[in-house]
Amino acid sequence: MKKHFLLLTFVFLSAAATAQTVATDSGSFLLHKFAQHIGKETYYITKQGNTVQYDVDFKFVDRGSPVPLKAQLITNVNAEPISLFIKGNTSRFSEINDTIRIQKNIASIRVDDSVRTAAMPAIAFPVGGYSPGTVQMVLLQYWKNHHQPKNIALLPKGNISIAWQGKDTLEFNHTRLMLDRYVIGGLVWGNEIVWTDGKGRLIGLITNDAEGDKLEMMSEAYESLLPELLNRAAVYGMKLFTQSMKMDGTKKGGLCLQGGKVLNVQDGSYLNDAVVIIENGVIKQMGAAGAIKIPAGARIINVKGKTIVPGLWDMHSHFEQAEWGPAYLAAGVTTVRDCGNEFGYINAIKNAIDSHKGVGPLILKAGIIDGPGQMGLGIVRASTTEEAVKAVDMYKDNGFAQIKIYSSVQPAIVKAIADEAHRLGLTVTGHIPQGMSTFAGIDSGMDQVNHMQYVYAMMKKKEDKSIDLKDSSNMAALAFLKAHHTVIDPTIGVFEMVFRSVSDDILQMEPNYYTLPLPLQALFSNMGMPADQAKVFQPRYKAMLDLVKALHDNGIPFVAGTDMGFPGYSVARELELYVMSGLTPLEALQSATITPAQVMHLDGRLGSVVAGKQADLLIVNGDPLTDIRNIRNVFMVVKEGQVYDPEALHKMVGFIKK
Repeated sequence: MKKHFLLLTFVFLSAAATAQTVATDSGSFLLHKFAQHIGKETYYITKQGNTVQYDVDFKFVDRGSPVPLKAQLITNVNAEPISLFIKGNTSRFSEINDTIRIQKNIASIRVDDSVRTAAMPAIAFPVGGYSPGTVQMVLLQYWKNHHQPKNIALLPKGNISIAWQGKDTLEFNHTRLMLDRYVIGGLVWGNEIVWTDGKGRLIGLITNDAEGDKLEMMSEAYESLLPELLNRAAVYGMKLFTQSMKMDGTKKGGLCLQGGKVLNVQDGSYLNDAVVIIENGVIKQMGAAGAIKIPAGARIINVKGKTIVPGLWDMHSHFEQAEWGPAYLAAGVTTVRDCGNEFGYINAIKNAIDSHKGVGPLILKAGIIDGPGQMGLGIVRASTTEEAVKAVDMYKDNGFAQIKIYSSVQPAIVKAIADEAHRLGLTVTGHIPQGMSTFAGIDSGMDQVNHMQYVYAMMKKKEDKSIDLKDSSNMAALAFLKAHHTVIDPTIGVFEMVFRSVSDDILQMEPNYYTLPLPLQALFSNMGMPADQAKVFQPRYKAMLDLVKALHDNGIPFVAGTDMGFPGYSVARELELYVMSGLTPLEALQSATITPAQVMHLDGRLGSVVAGKQADLLIVNGDPLTDIRNIRNVFMVVKEGQVYDPEALHKMVGFIKK
């Protein structure tokens, strides 16, 4: 069997090498991330008799890392699949090597070195993932030819749904352009949005790559439509969720939470057998049972035996797709700081949520600015003081709360960015750019720093890369952070994931792993490193964990952030890791409630359960101060007075019920 596949692969590669000279048609898609053109997919179509062969060359460069892929799809003239070969990279960190051949309703499947055969389902199509877009274009043809079935089985595994959503009219080259819009669910986590012309040719595809980042494919001739399609994708993605749930707001008479205990996150005290009255999205009154009169007509929810805590914050989010909204709320996260996104997309997402046309947390936007070069990210770049000022002003004018500096900003420009941000009343967070020390970044005006790696970089290391926190130079580094009032978001969960041994049980890191949608399980299953390599990195990881406790002990503010991770769940894991570092559960919980509210100057409105503040609440079974893991036991979430059922939220974004 293996020899058969090796021969088949050779034949495919040979055919691909000659396809350009005999192709009867061709096309190209330009690939984008953060709206930046980062690569290209080109396909060649060869027709011979009853067969149609698509040879595809796909490649982009993401922050200096090439991501190349080659594929060959063969179908008959009715788009019935015959074979698919796909080999290469699907992200900076993932590879694919699949071969599928269909003969007499039997599919021969090779995934890497694993070979098997399977009976071909009646409705099935070979797909290797989000890429290449050409395969998805042919998949849509197959779906239409089979009378638009609700579901299609995928080879080598999985199922997807496809639905026609309507037509969009756009202005293109001073004429009206009519496109068909489709939603494909299950190929990646959540929904892809696809536009085709009247002949079924792919015009635009908004998807996610294999590391969870949003990626766009645009037919080369229509690239100018990308900003408009990104904005529409945000609106349509959010609309899919509001259509599937009742957004009832607060009824006349308000909402009453009765019988639970309210945690004061500032001092760890409780108000037992509490009554919490919510009206118009705000906590109107709060007190002990019997001391508060429940308004007539109020909706009463019995939360006896449960703990009411403030809604959680994720201070390092990347809201790459609409599905993050329900996933965050389901985990009790009611506020996120988006640390860099596509300008138009995040504006549209936030506007949808704020106007109650979308489901998700409050988003605080940090506008990303990077520098020149291939390692840069996105299209907002600054190489001069004038460009820095212009970028900061643009973000300020569009309601951004912060500026985020990324890794390729030139050291001299960091100060220009910080000076203009501070002049406008904005704070500055981000990476420490290459060629710059953490000390220099902070001296140049950075108020906050993303990722513990930059604090670790300040430290004197032992030979095994561990650190001695009592070393005088390390104590001086911590004193420097305190003196400058620098805020850190450690994202320790990222380092746990990167440095873990892939042989370890993933449930140790994420106990809800098997409730994740299957595309997400596949995304995270091999994240980590071989056991022998992981052992070498453990002193470095432990040092970063110890630094969390050191920040706290030295009075240096830090805030819980995830940098994505397991959607929603990773906030709870971040807090668990803080407790593992030596913090109390209350101290860990403060980093995801009152501390970020103070850091973002929103503690008068958010961050604690107090009368007069916004009704953003998390109700859990059990007590998180007894065991921080109880923060995962979400019973109900309230955001601006709207009640959310976590099970319903998870269901709408494809999570699997326990």
